[in-house]
Amino acid sequence: MMAVVPTLALERRLLREHALVIACDEVGRGALAGPVAVGAVAADAAFSRRRIPQGLRDSKLIVEPRRADVAERARAWVPAHAVGWASAQEVDDVGIMRALGLAAVRAIEDLAAQGVDVGAAHVILDGNYDYITPVAAVARSVQPIVKADRDCASASAASVIAKVARDDHMTALDEHAPVYRWARNKGYASAEHRAAIECHGLSTHHRASWAIAAAPTLF
Repeated sequence: MMAVVPTLALERRLLREHALVIACDEVGRGALAGPVAVGAVAADAAFSRRRIPQGLRDSKLIVEPRRADVAERARAWVPAHAVGWASAQEVDDVGIMRALGLAAVRAIEDLAAQGVDVGAAHVILDGNYDYITPVAAVARSVQPIVKADRDCASASAASVIAKVARDDHMTALDEHAPVYRWARNKGYASAEHRAAIECHGLSTHHRASWAIAAAPTLF
C-alpha cells in the first residue's frame, strides 16, 4: 500500500480563521525507558504556501536511515520548531498523559521564547485526546486530530523532528548504559531490552511505575 502523502489543506483552512497554527506530535509514549518528547512547529499564512519537503511523512513511515535528512529539511521548512521533554521520573510521578501535556507545554513555551505569538495560535494535536489544556492553556484552542501526523504536513514535520531528537537522546544514553542497547531499541520493549532488564534490573532512566515485565515485545 502506498504511503499517504501529507498536505497543508487543513492548515490552510484553519489559517483563514486563525493567525497561527501550531502542530504537535509526541514520540516515546510506549517506551519502557527514556523521556517522552513532543514536537511543535509553527505554521502561518506564508508557510502554508511553501512546497512540502520531499519525503516528509509521519515519522513512523520514514525508514530510519532517512529520518535525519527529512528532519533537517523539516526544520529548515517551518518558521519555528521546538521539542519539549518529560522525563521517565515525571512519567512515574504524574502518569503518561500528564507527562505528555508537560512536554507539549514546554515545546510551546519554547516557541514563545523564539518570538512566536502562541497565545493567538490554534493547536492541532495528533491523536484523539487533548492532553495539553489540562496542564496549561498556552494557546487559544487545541484540536485533537486522529492521524494528523499522517495527513497534515505540519504535524508530520513535528513528528519527524521529535522522533529524531528523541532517538539521538536515547543513543547518547546508550553510552552510559550499553547493556540495554538503547541505541538499537530507543527504549522500547525489544526482546534484548527486556532480557537486559531481567538480568540487570532497572536503570534510573526506566519508567519504574510501568508493568515492564508484562510489556509486549515491539521489536
